[in-house]
Amino acid sequence: MLPAIDRYFQITARGSTLARELRGGVVTFFTMAYIIVLNPLILGFAKDADGRYLGGGAEPNLAAIAAGTALVAGVLTILMGVVGNYPLALATGLGLNAFVATAIASKMTWADAMGLVVLEGLIILLLVITGFRRAVFAAVPRPLKVAISVGIGLFIALIGFVDAGFVRRVPDAAQTTVPVQLGDAGQLVGWPTVVFVLGLGLLITLWVRKVRGAILISITVTTVLAVIVEAVGRIGPAVSDGGRNPGGWSLTVPRWPAQLDPTPDFGTLGEFHLLGSFSAIGIVAAMLLVFTLLLADFFDTVGTITAVGAEAGLLDRAGVPPHVDRILVVDSLAAVAGGAGGVSSNTSYIESAAGVGEGARTGLASVVTGVLFLISMFASGIVEIIPSEAAVPALVLVGFLMMQQVREIDWTDPEVAIPAFLTMVLMPFTYSISVGIGAGFIAYTVIKVVVGKARQVHPLLWIVTAAFLVYFAIGPITRYLT
Repeated sequence: MLPAIDRYFQITARGSTLARELRGGVVTFFTMAYIIVLNPLILGFAKDADGRYLGGGAEPNLAAIAAGTALVAGVLTILMGVVGNYPLALATGLGLNAFVATAIASKMTWADAMGLVVLEGLIILLLVITGFRRAVFAAVPRPLKVAISVGIGLFIALIGFVDAGFVRRVPDAAQTTVPVQLGDAGQLVGWPTVVFVLGLGLLITLWVRKVRGAILISITVTTVLAVIVEAVGRIGPAVSDGGRNPGGWSLTVPRWPAQLDPTPDFGTLGEFHLLGSFSAIGIVAAMLLVFTLLLADFFDTVGTITAVGAEAGLLDRAGVPPHVDRILVVDSLAAVAGGAGGVSSNTSYIESAAGVGEGARTGLASVVTGVLFLISMFASGIVEIIPSEAAVPALVLVGFLMMQQVREIDWTDPEVAIPAFLTMVLMPFTYSISVGIGAGFIAYTVIKVVVGKARQVHPLLWIVTAAFLVYFAIGPITRYLT
């Protein structure tokens, strides 16, 4: 290992090795590379108020969104590694992009919508520079931080099962009282689910036998298996123009593309109008949308940074990671860059925990992940070969690893146990990290008040609790004003 690289990234000091960092960076990339495919599907088919598509005008332009997604993710992840020295990767935030596509773009032009994202990022950056964001980070009680990590673990495990088709939502028309079920109609169907189960079994086997590179080996082997299965069975996607295919691949069909175009299309870059939304829908409505984006981004990041740091053993006694100010600055810039790149707000990814599980402890792993994102701009077709069924077993395993922290919570003390419980269960139940965090904070503050211990609540926590109350009331308030 080069001494200069070792000193800069503190590889030896953090108990890691060059091989672990490289391996961890590769694993993180393959675990979250789905966003290059998924983000275009979420943003690319939504129309703005003028009936136009993002980056394509009258027709969807998925290639441009994919290239922009990879570019912004690559640059910001490298920046996180070099500046923050933290094993954390960034990309377009799931949930945030859906909110932009469904709740924002339909009210204005795409440029106006992305301008709101840029504005939200600038506000968060201001909060970081003034020290307010770190102060809030430090004000959160340790049990709630642990609960956030555990809740995110449960959440990403559920994401893994859902993306693999192992767990599915019950159709609205079905006469049943359960919201989700095993497979399709309560039964596992299709070869893609078999591929997922075999991949999960292989990963668990390698992990318990302490095989180095277990996650990466599992993804590679399972992808090869998936390609063979698709070539033989010609299964196709779960949803297509021909209708619903319950036994199909969830997100990506694992087959070699007919044609690879090495020239990336950056048609979404610069497609934003900073203050256009204010004239389109009014100041009050625009600020409510900014507030919603800000709050979701703010606490999703807090939860993710805490969870990844806890898994890597990088948090101090107060639950704060090293160089937290630098980490938060880069994350804030990611939101700005995502809007300016026309691909929605970028944020820290909990999938980074997969790389940490492989041994990553420094920012060098992030540099590796970022470089792979940049390379994927020129070979997005190859990235698209990896089906979610091959990648998401890593999320299930990481969910287990993060769940182990639950023992740090004092379950005999209801003042912290109840808020912690609500935090953990509402993340997967509502499919939202922010909802779980908000419910936990509100419950913690209310319980302290009713037991006569209001003085134990940090002043900033009062502000955050009030903000979350507004967050949960955004829907009724917006309907009343409009």
